[in-house]
Amino acid sequence: MSLLTDLVNAARPRLATFLKYARVELTPPSPADVPAIQQGLSNLVKSARTGAWKNLTVKEATVNALVGAEVVFWFFIGECIGKGSLVGYQV
Repeated sequence: MSLLTDLVNAARPRLATFLKYARVELTPPSPADVPAIQQGLSNLVKSARTGAWKNLTVKEATVNALVGAEVVFWFFIGECIGKGSLVGYQV
C-alpha cells in the first residue's frame, strides 16, 4: 500500500505539469486563431513564390525538414491504425 502511495505522490507533480501544458497545446484552434493561420499560410505561399526558402540557415532547414517528416510519419501511422493492419485494406 505504501508503494502505491509513493507512486501517486511522485506522479502528482508530473501530472499537474502535463495538464498545464495540455490545456494550452492540445486544444483545437478557436475562431480567433483563424486570421493568424491565414497569415501564416499566405507567408508560406509568398516565401515559396519569391524563393525566400533558399535563404534559410542549415538549422532552420533541418527543423523544417524534421517537422515535415513528423507530419508524414503521423499520417502513415494514422493510416495503419485506421485500416487495422500494416499491409493493405480489409475488403
